[in-house]
Amino acid sequence: MKFKIAKKTISTGLIAVSRAISANTPIPALSGIKIDCASNTLILTASNNSDISIQTVIEKSDENFFEVFEEGSIVIEAKYILEIVRKIDCDIIDFAIIDGSLTKISGDSAEFNINGIKANDYPNIDFSKPLQNFKIDADTIRSVISQTSFASSDEITRPIFTGVNFAAKDGVMECIATDSFRLAKKTINILAPYNFNITIPAKTLREVEKIIDREGEVEIAVNEKKVQFYFGTTLIQTRLIDGKFPDTSRLIPEEFSSILTVDTRDILSAIDRASFIKNDGIPVVKLSLAADEIIVSSKSQEVGSSVEKLIYEKYEGEPLTISFRGNYVYDAIRFLSTSQVSIEFTTDMKPFVIKDLEDSSIIQLILPVRTYN
Repeated sequence: MKFKIAKKTISTGLIAVSRAISANTPIPALSGIKIDCASNTLILTASNNSDISIQTVIEKSDENFFEVFEEGSIVIEAKYILEIVRKIDCDIIDFAIIDGSLTKISGDSAEFNINGIKANDYPNIDFSKPLQNFKIDADTIRSVISQTSFASSDEITRPIFTGVNFAAKDGVMECIATDSFRLAKKTINILAPYNFNITIPAKTLREVEKIIDREGEVEIAVNEKKVQFYFGTTLIQTRLIDGKFPDTSRLIPEEFSSILTVDTRDILSAIDRASFIKNDGIPVVKLSLAADEIIVSSKSQEVGSSVEKLIYEKYEGEPLTISFRGNYVYDAIRFLSTSQVSIEFTTDMKPFVIKDLEDSSIIQLILPVRTYN
């Protein structure tokens, strides 16, 4: 294998696929990035062999300088190739296998000789495309991920809650994440006749969000075992989480007794200040609502207390006092990306919802916390 390529081009591709590399892998080859060099294409592949695999194709073009002298394949440790490419101070980088798996990476006066791994030792990854596939605006899928994935659980003892559920039926797709204490739901329309119900690891979705641009389209291909995201020349593939996602529709109240309308910055700032005081590491915030005054407070026997009058637009309903985890409400509002929110309550011990006044497709639900002070 021998080729030369623009530093910017190879660097972009390496960074994208490296997001699939796991820090701890029992298979040595999976700590590296596989490079397949053909006459007009360079294919970069990385995987953790369980959750996520990423592949990007670099094609010879006017935008991508790429010149091949000898075809071939090699696997190079991700941390080494990323650092070498970053440190080489030139526009064009040369790659060449010089002896078995020993690979020379050079540019101008800098030269590195790195022991690679033979491509035959790299696991065979099935990148075959599922038959059910559709396209969606890139900015839309980014919004879906950012507005839902944060509500998933980190507890691996409940695997189904570590993902985001995508349920499509009759051109409508509901995307839901929950850790059983909070829930985020986003509903979008898709131009596809498919019906499916899958749960994608939230960790993988966050990598998708980081890699894709806001502009353009993303193609999504799905079957009962995996889902693929295609954008530009990059493909992200992930397994699905086994198990049935719980029916959460009954959790969202349909009627409310009290509604608070407030500026996003005001409520975020007040909750952030109140969350400074924690009980056993948990920021419990109390909201006391009345027609003439709304108080945000927190209290801890070990630390002290905080009391603040909230600036708000409107409150409709009877007086109500409710407590909740401050970080849950803070995240729910922050990911809405809107100037005003509506917080709707039923009783002090039933879930309340947070809505974007400018976007009815997204709903955030929070379970309150019982307090005794």
